[in-house]
Amino acid sequence: MSFVSICEVGPRDGLQIAKTRMTTDDKVAWIVSLAAAGIQEIEVGSFVPPRVIPQLSDTAEVVAKVLAALPNLTVQALAPNLRGVQNAYHAGVHKIAIPISVSDGHSQANLNRTPEQSIEMMREIMAWLKAQPRKVPVVAGASTAFGCSIDGIVPTAKTVALCKGLANAGVDQIMLADTVGYAYPAQIKEVVLATRDAIGPVLYGLHLHDTCGLGIANAVAGLEVGIRAFDSCLAGLGGCPYAPGASGNVVTEDLVFMLESMGFTTGIDIPALLESRKVLHAGLPAEPLQGQVPKAGLPPTFRKAA
Repeated sequence: MSFVSICEVGPRDGLQIAKTRMTTDDKVAWIVSLAAAGIQEIEVGSFVPPRVIPQLSDTAEVVAKVLAALPNLTVQALAPNLRGVQNAYHAGVHKIAIPISVSDGHSQANLNRTPEQSIEMMREIMAWLKAQPRKVPVVAGASTAFGCSIDGIVPTAKTVALCKGLANAGVDQIMLADTVGYAYPAQIKEVVLATRDAIGPVLYGLHLHDTCGLGIANAVAGLEVGIRAFDSCLAGLGGCPYAPGASGNVVTEDLVFMLESMGFTTGIDIPALLESRKVLHAGLPAEPLQGQVPKAGLPPTFRKAA
């Protein structure tokens, strides 16, 4: 049976719009508990100016502590530009995520540049990384690939064109991101198939939000057209500060439950994920935690994929 890779993005995406701040030690304890549940790849923070996202101002320290504590974990961090990439590289991360908006409105609001300028920036970033002694792969997130709260409808052709530009710039992987959570299953299939037809295996996975309650349905649609990698957030935290109306990510616990029930292996233990929620709540007690499986508990019919 197929393995499905899950990157837990809670310590970055989940915390960037949190109303209160989690201490560095609490973040590390949470990340350690996520790794103990079997999550092999975690986005631990973002190398952006502290004034922009103060909740993530300690990312370099988090990276250092996590690298020391969890030598087998793939440590990923987000960076919005070359300077952020350089800081992430020197901090020692294993993988760098770079968001590139498909829609013009979100690109200007989030990154202060056009999508075309972002592709040129990506060429500079890839050239710099390839000149370094340590190989660090880049996963580009094609943000607002399925719709935008600023520009509205995002044509499939526009998403495909941006992904072709990113692939030509040399990125290692591309995630299609439903940044504002407007996607629906038929659209997921259409965009995935069109993008894969244009760039092949560089298309890696999906980053889904649950704004309209279709996050899990969209994950199923992705599975049906061959997607085997997803971003998700424990307890459904997260959202984009520059995308009005965007709410939380797909709940990791619910996603893992669905995948394992369908026979896909994830390497993740759901009871241990539920314990990780307790660590999260202790470090961020004011933040509401989402998820259906945590409410209901594992049903007696559940069988983990072999």
